[in-house]
This record gives sequence, structure tokens and C-alpha cells, in this order.
Amino acid sequence: MQYSSKVLESAIREIAKLPGIGQRTALRLALHMLRQDPEEMHQLSESLRHLVDDVVYCKKCHNISDTEICNICADTKRQENLICVVEDIRDVMAIEQTSQYRGLYHVLGGLISPMEGIGPAELNITSLVERIDNENIEEVIFALSSNMEGDTTTFYIYKRLSEKEISVSTIARGLAVGDALEYADEITLGRSLQHRVPYEQSLRSK
Repeated sequence: MQYSSKVLESAIREIAKLPGIGQRTALRLALHMLRQDPEEMHQLSESLRHLVDDVVYCKKCHNISDTEICNICADTKRQENLICVVEDIRDVMAIEQTSQYRGLYHVLGGLISPMEGIGPAELNITSLVERIDNENIEEVIFALSSNMEGDTTTFYIYKRLSEKEISVSTIARGLAVGDALEYADEITLGRSLQHRVPYEQSLRSK
């Protein structure tokens, strides 16, 4: 496709790099931006710059944060003896939306997937074990997607924790096999957390 402006072409090329956005969608977005108030677009540009330059990952749980320790980990009203293990940031947001969980989190940053070349070393598993060793953790809740990668990751971490004196549980499977937490409705996800079961019991039911 030929463009009359090199600036427009460059913007379209960069926008099209975003997930799920092709050239035509990128063109529509770029033209939409050109029609907006310049001040609003400058605010958008500034927000994106701050997103890239200023967002960090919490040193404790690996959640996205503006500071070294995220608001959840710093909240003294949370249950500090309870950790919910999730795949990524979107799962933290989904669970928080339920208002049914008041413990802490640990974000793995993905799932074990040999097909994609992702092994345990690429995930935040070692730091989870260190938290359990150094903090007063009594229970770990697995809240990973119910698919092959999620089950593999859960079982691997469970084996790593098998000698620790803690309870290990998993959310009740009100979610369909293969469903991601971020797509679950708040009621279903909230009930899955409330009615979590010991992980060993979930193994026997498979």
C-alpha cells in the first residue's frame, strides 16, 4: 500500500506491530488519531511514554507497579500468610474484581510450555520458593488455567513445594477446561476461590 506521507506510513507500521492489529486496522487507528484534538493525542503519547519508562515489576510478587513494592504487597490489611499463584497480570486483575480474595499474589510470568521453549527457569518460580522460605506463608493457592500448560506448571511447582510445611490448594473447577481466568465471570471466579480444594484431592479426581 502506498502512502502520501512518510510520517503516516511510519505510524501505521508501528501500530501494526501491536497484537491482533493488521495494516488496515492500523490505518484506521492512525487516521482516527489525526482527527482528534492534538492535545488529547499528546496526552496519549505521554501516557505511552510513562508506560514504557516508569512502570516496574514488584520485587516481591512480580505484579506491575509504579514502585518497587506494589500496592497489594504493601497493604497491611491483606492476609500475608496466603499466596495465590497466577500466570500473569491479567489474572491478578480478574481475581481482584471479585472482591473475594484478600491474600497476596505471585505472578509467574507465563506457563511451562516445552513447545514454545518455556521451561521453569524462564518463570518466576524460584522467587516463589524463596518467599515461602522467608515469609510466614501458610497456604499457596494455584489459580492457573485448566489446560495442559497450566496443569504441567501447577504439578511442577507442587513437587517443588512438597517438602514445605504449607497447605497447597487449587481453585475449584467451575471454569471449563482450557478457559483462561481473565475470561471468567466474577461470580464463577469468586466461588472458585472460596471453594478451593487441596491440590492432592484435585489430582485424584483427574
